[in-house]
Amino acid sequence: MSGESGVLAPVDRALRFDTFVVGASNRLAHAAARAVADAPGQAYNPLVIYGGSGLGKTHLVGAIAHRACEGRATLRVRFTSGDELAAHLHSAIASGQPHQFLMDFQQVDLLVIDDIQFLTGQRETQSELLRLLNVLLQGGQQLVLTSDRQPSDIPDVDERLLSRLSGGLVVDVGAPDFEMRLAILRNVAQERSVQFADGVLDAVARLPFGNVRELKGALNKLSAFQQLEGTPVTAADVRAVLGERAPTGVPDRIEAIIPAGTDYEGFLADVLQEVETRVEPWRVQLGDALAQWRPEGWRVTVLERALSLPVAPDVNGLLQAFAAAVDHLRGLEAQAVAVDSAWSGHEAFRNVEAIPAAQQLLQRILETAQPLPAPSPAFLRAALDSTPESQLTLKAVDAVIAEPGSRYNPLLIHGPSGSGKTHVAHAIGNAMRERGAGKRIACLSATLFVEELIAAMQEGGTEQWRARYRSADVFILDDIQELEGKERTQDELFHLFNQLMSQGAQVVLTSARAPRALAGLADRLRSRFEGGLVVALPARERPRMEQLVPRTPGEPDRYFLDREKVVWQWPDLGGRLIEEYR
Repeated sequence: MSGESGVLAPVDRALRFDTFVVGASNRLAHAAARAVADAPGQAYNPLVIYGGSGLGKTHLVGAIAHRACEGRATLRVRFTSGDELAAHLHSAIASGQPHQFLMDFQQVDLLVIDDIQFLTGQRETQSELLRLLNVLLQGGQQLVLTSDRQPSDIPDVDERLLSRLSGGLVVDVGAPDFEMRLAILRNVAQERSVQFADGVLDAVARLPFGNVRELKGALNKLSAFQQLEGTPVTAADVRAVLGERAPTGVPDRIEAIIPAGTDYEGFLADVLQEVETRVEPWRVQLGDALAQWRPEGWRVTVLERALSLPVAPDVNGLLQAFAAAVDHLRGLEAQAVAVDSAWSGHEAFRNVEAIPAAQQLLQRILETAQPLPAPSPAFLRAALDSTPESQLTLKAVDAVIAEPGSRYNPLLIHGPSGSGKTHVAHAIGNAMRERGAGKRIACLSATLFVEELIAAMQEGGTEQWRARYRSADVFILDDIQELEGKERTQDELFHLFNQLMSQGAQVVLTSARAPRALAGLADRLRSRFEGGLVVALPARERPRMEQLVPRTPGEPDRYFLDREKVVWQWPDLGGRLIEEYR
């Protein structure tokens, strides 16, 4: 919801009540959400919405925020998640300002906390959340929470917190039935101006999709097949195009970030323009604000100018804009500190009237940090084999290269060893580098991704490692089957994926098997991967070694072994022939 001054996180404008399909499985949750949106802090407080992945929790809380803000320009809304809440608390404690945690969150009118099940075992965070709940509820502020299960089913949670949550309303959202699935498909097709032959949407709705995200992913694949193949899909084609069903069950998430493009400086200027037209005095309120912000090192010139005026400004609007700018600068500073702790407290991140300068500084910091792993220049789009079986994949690749981040995002390519997945992945990175000067492209194997995380954990540089990849415009991860069973790495990838998608970055993944066949991959990742476009590369006959990497005059022979993803250097022809024979 960028552009709405009271909202401290972006929410898709499509997430509204009038685009939400109501059925038997979500009727109560929808009614409760409407009541909360119409009267924040008065009806069902707190409101807890629980259910499996892709069932509409994100849509409902987004709709609450949109409707609550209608006609309430000063309403302050904030989105966060259970793990981000814990990270915020730990950061406040580490900086010696534990009180800052409560101060940062108690100033909102509507607080949405996503995935509270991640607070399992975090007693300190639960205690602080309980304190925050008490403050908000006593102040009449609205609290909305989501979870993938009932609060009472979350293990190791403070009984006092459970009691507080149960004091409001706890409602669930269930899997859509046939009629609801068909209504959703028709809505999505209409929104995207996609036409299908009679009976196609009915055939899709009859498949046992367990959640809305998978349903939309299936529609994406059918739409891509029609556009890329140039052949209309018929009802009889549906099962053949979609293949077998994928498992269900992934928690929805809303990433709590502040968009970098928000014009806070212009907003502050607009508020100051009101200074000359308002006559109601608020000098005491401004004086209190100066006493609050000045000792913390923030430049308060804009507040001082307002205080010196002969008539008072819109003090509430000014202070809300100031607080929003402070939050934005804190986010920029956190990214800079993740790269180098020496940037902590830098004056560039303390001036609310110079946010563009702070953004430029952060960009320079990120650009001079450790470079992102680049695609291998040996693999180019022009060298990809074009066969009848690979046409759909290649057309999807070209569409992603032409419009990164807007079509088929994420793009997941799967196929057996030797099918050319790595070549395709690196070719996409190289093509995007040629087309988009200045784009930050990360292209690496899942094995390297794991090793880098382990090294970062050993060296205490996890935050810096995260910031490095979150700055990517294009993120390409090869061989994600190597992440099976690696829970910590999958958790990091889950948060990175959400961050990249929220900022419009293109994500490309490759796998030796279809997502549904990766038994060791978390459901929440699988569901998100299948929410984009999943295409397959067929097995192909392995060419002779000398055909794999062309020789360059004057350079040693090279051999690319697809299974191990290693480029071997051969000192002479005899060694290569011996290895080929072996």
